[in-house]
Amino acid sequence: MRDWNLHVTSALKDEWLWGWDPTPGIVSVWAEGSGRATVWRRVGGMLVKEQERFRPWLLLDRLDDLAHLGDRLQHEGAVGAQGAAVWYRELDGVGELRHLVSAHDAPTLKSAVLRGASERLGRSLTTLRELGQESILALPPDEQYLVSSGRNYFRGLAFDDLRRLQFDLETQGLRPAVHRMFMVSVREPSGVVHVLEVKEVSDAGEAALIRALCGVIREVDPDVIENHNLHGFDLPFLNRRAQHLRVPLDLARTGTPGFRQRAASRGMLPDEQEPNRIRLVIPGRECIDTLDAVWRYDFATRELPGHGLKAVAKHLGIAAADREMIRGDLVYSTFLADPERVRRYASADVDEVAGLARLLGGAAFALARMAPRRYERVADAGAATGIIDPLIVRAYLHANAALPAHNASRQDPHSGAALYLFAAGVAERVVKADVASLYPSLMRSFRIGPRRDYLGALLAMVDRLVELRLDAKASARVAPPGSAARYIHEGTSAAMKLVVNSAYGYLAAGGALTRFADVDAANEVTRRGRETLSLICRELAARGVTLLEADTDGVYFSVPTEWSEAQERRVVADVAALLPPLVQLEFEGRYRAMLSHEPKNYALLHYNGTLLLKGVAFRSSRAEPFGLAFLRRAISALLVNDLPEVRKAWTETVDALRRREVPTHDVSSRVRLTKSAERYAALREQRREAMYEAMLAAGRDDWRVGERVRVYRTRKGWTLVPEDGDPRDYEVEHYVRALRVNYASRLIRALDPDDFVAIFEDPEQPSLFMSDFGSMRPTLTLLALESAQ
Repeated sequence: MRDWNLHVTSALKDEWLWGWDPTPGIVSVWAEGSGRATVWRRVGGMLVKEQERFRPWLLLDRLDDLAHLGDRLQHEGAVGAQGAAVWYRELDGVGELRHLVSAHDAPTLKSAVLRGASERLGRSLTTLRELGQESILALPPDEQYLVSSGRNYFRGLAFDDLRRLQFDLETQGLRPAVHRMFMVSVREPSGVVHVLEVKEVSDAGEAALIRALCGVIREVDPDVIENHNLHGFDLPFLNRRAQHLRVPLDLARTGTPGFRQRAASRGMLPDEQEPNRIRLVIPGRECIDTLDAVWRYDFATRELPGHGLKAVAKHLGIAAADREMIRGDLVYSTFLADPERVRRYASADVDEVAGLARLLGGAAFALARMAPRRYERVADAGAATGIIDPLIVRAYLHANAALPAHNASRQDPHSGAALYLFAAGVAERVVKADVASLYPSLMRSFRIGPRRDYLGALLAMVDRLVELRLDAKASARVAPPGSAARYIHEGTSAAMKLVVNSAYGYLAAGGALTRFADVDAANEVTRRGRETLSLICRELAARGVTLLEADTDGVYFSVPTEWSEAQERRVVADVAALLPPLVQLEFEGRYRAMLSHEPKNYALLHYNGTLLLKGVAFRSSRAEPFGLAFLRRAISALLVNDLPEVRKAWTETVDALRRREVPTHDVSSRVRLTKSAERYAALREQRREAMYEAMLAAGRDDWRVGERVRVYRTRKGWTLVPEDGDPRDYEVEHYVRALRVNYASRLIRALDPDDFVAIFEDPEQPSLFMSDFGSMRPTLTLLALESAQ
């Protein structure tokens, strides 16, 4: 068998990652099954539109389904092949998908394949999907064009070279079936903000508003349209209202009104009966949702207080000091009473989106330079299927190598990673030693890759991506804190880490991710990972530290009181020198104190007083705001040994609830509706669920799957937070119990049992014995090893 590694040069591997066509300045691609591709490029700041031709293509495991074409099926290099209906080329190597077939247009190719497959199978096939992933590879037209051409987005462009526009809708409510748009804020690439608003709240007024928005976008002609939750709210809402009012959405650069659709893992459901999510697409423009960038950033840092625009903008220092704040459900009523205040609020939204996109957009921008996919698809993609898949497909086809079919035959589970909790409670003088991309580093060090990847493409990409990630991480460290450069480098590092770590997951994946599955290789990686982590922990403990928690991302430990920062760094460096080649242990950070609650659930107090909460025990999208506020206050006090302040936080929160000083919004939970009204009605007698009971109690007997609402509990049961007003009719004692059970309990492992009872006893039912809270101290308990697989 041919030794492929001898024939794969370094230059070819670079082309696997970056493509080989040097065409600069591509900012958008729109390809269709007709074989026509429209490419928009920025050249010297000017927009250039180009029309290209390409042959739509498929990869097949057999050619006999096309035998019925006779002479109309021709080899690519045959004399007289120009008159063929379908062309074919056989790829080299041992992969099953070895026949690359193409035609002038996709309908011709699809029809020919389905006809032959139907005759062979004795049943009528209507979609290529019915052939199965083991028999065919069919990509969307834009990916077919990019893969076959070797072109990529953004060659020779910086992020700021893109022409970016932000817009944000203000609506009466969240349901486009009954609520209207009344205002749209638009920020041009120059930074100028326009606030468009209705002259009257009517069909005619809203229709005029939509036309005005379309007019601004056409005039400004942006390459990129951005907003926070753009795909979850703004585009679907705009589309529904335009359809209702029969206003054409003339936004595309191709001249055809209306949105297109594409499948997406995070997006809206087209209707309640559809199981698959979609996102709306504007040909010629890339629609970027900054919520995707926030999720990607937080995956790596785990430091954001939430994922909403206002919280993230404040945390990252983007929000202005005088930023106008209005609660979401009060925006429309505020507009009626004080429209200028809402204009300021809406303008701040788009300014913050622009800043957020620039700070966190470096990750997707960097990945779009590599992966042969549209920029907006890269921005929202999961790393494995969204980045690795198209890179591997392009690598194999560029090497003229047959791809292996999806391997669905073996679905054995693989051994899990080690996750250890060595201690629970409060530790002081804490250090984190980071294991930089442990699994991919082990894959590189011991050359562990999927057996069926005979090109070695996955390991070659891991090699390069790890280098890129470490470079980005190093650049982030030397960039000024809070600077745009730092956030871009951190975002790029996070994106590379996501992709690289997914290469390991690719080995063990089942279902749709099994083209290069290799459970044996995955088990070998995890085995070596456990060995390496055990070595790190053993050697750190031998040097006098107290281990707190360890996983494949790193180790937290507490150091003796007399140690300096130099000693902390030295112990990490000493252990790092003992590790296998390419496995790097780095000093990542030092903290005044840490609350260790459960594996991957902890709180860190920086020496500058900043509190960082990690894990669902301390951060949950469904948590009530009043409980989270109490938790932050109590943990901040706990970590500086101020137990009287913990008690004060408890009593003041309980008293505020009982005096009904806590706003209704702050006792509510934000929940996502996953069942349609019809589905819940069918199941209601078996099990009643608070969120749907709240909808019914509020008179809502119809809703969209995926809709998010805020619910709270009254004495009569669960109901919705009203869009206007603050009734404060919540069931007080329910929320007092929730404060103890759901929030105060997060501190139980840090306190002596008697102290915990004393601190969190009911203020209205004090103990007969006076507690001395000032003499209480947090505790740290060493545990029998806790491991989560």
